[in-house]
Amino acid sequence: MREHYDFSSMKGKKNPYIKHLKQPVTMRLDIDSVDYFKSLAEESNIPYQTLINLYLRDCALNHRKLQMQWTS
Repeated sequence: MREHYDFSSMKGKKNPYIKHLKQPVTMRLDIDSVDYFKSLAEESNIPYQTLINLYLRDCALNHRKLQMQWTS
């Protein structure tokens, strides 16, 4: 391997996959929800984090909104 490589003549390219990158996020989820996705993950052999991401992406793409009312 060479001691020095000259990269000054190279033209840079933008990463074409940048829009597909994932952002790490910390979320606090209740145990029942995590257990639900973990059981689905065991059935489908897909990591539970991936299942949660797929579910949230589906909600975003279909503009689903949570129908929730607070009781007093």
